[in-house]
Amino acid sequence: VCLCFRDDVPSVDIVVWSELPTGAGLGSSAAYAVCLAAALLTACGAISCPLKEGEPTARWTQEELTLINSWAFQGERVIHGNPSGVDNAVGTWGTCWGAVKERGEEVPLVSSRVPTLRILLTNTKVPRSTKVLVAGVKEKILKFPAIMNPVLDSIDAISQECQSVLEAMPANPSPEYYPVLEELFDINQHHLNVIGVGHPSLDRLCQVTASHGLHSKLTGAGGGGCGITLLRPDTSPLAMEAAKQDLCACGFECWETNIGGPGVTLHSPSSLKAEVLHALSES
Repeated sequence: VCLCFRDDVPSVDIVVWSELPTGAGLGSSAAYAVCLAAALLTACGAISCPLKEGEPTARWTQEELTLINSWAFQGERVIHGNPSGVDNAVGTWGTCWGAVKERGEEVPLVSSRVPTLRILLTNTKVPRSTKVLVAGVKEKILKFPAIMNPVLDSIDAISQECQSVLEAMPANPSPEYYPVLEELFDINQHHLNVIGVGHPSLDRLCQVTASHGLHSKLTGAGGGGCGITLLRPDTSPLAMEAAKQDLCACGFECWETNIGGPGVTLHSPSSLKAEVLHALSES
């Protein structure tokens, strides 16, 4: 992807370091595309360098973020063929934003702050290709439009319902919202199996966590990769540890984490974690 044309910009070496496993449904390609777009646009002067001396981090203006997002989407197209644009939009603006395709362009959908949700992230370690999975879904839609289109409409309705719940939670953090989210997880997972992006490893993940009273679904394109398990605020540490042990016994890898993040950010070297600096220094 050619990002800019400037005679006075020298060639550069780009070092990439990531904590995200690749090809696992966690948006690693979008994270890479967003960071690369931001770095090259800054280097060629298409956007400003917002970091002031003495500041650990800084963010670009909304107009500049829109430019970063547009180039990151082109990178995602190279990698995936026909991506939704959601991953690069979330990577650009953070998890308080969603995106929707409108006349081929990605536009912000949600600008309100959503709550931080605790999740158990599980990597099945089953490799998959987003491009292949997307092509398979498209083929099924063309073959069975009367069957598949209502399923896709239902998935959209699940997303809208989930959005409504998440927007309501910060003002009224009632525990009653969690059973609703759990039901939406379950329904969504069944629908994703119907459209052909499930996998036996993900079915196993859902079965294991269900045996501990937890609710899971695939994330990303499916076909293996990762699944997420919703953790209520009152989820028992014993139940979670038991679930993690059973998942690890299946050959999976688990992390407890939160859904949340600010989007693409420019960091000063002093603000980076020691392991990041170490990895970059050895490159």
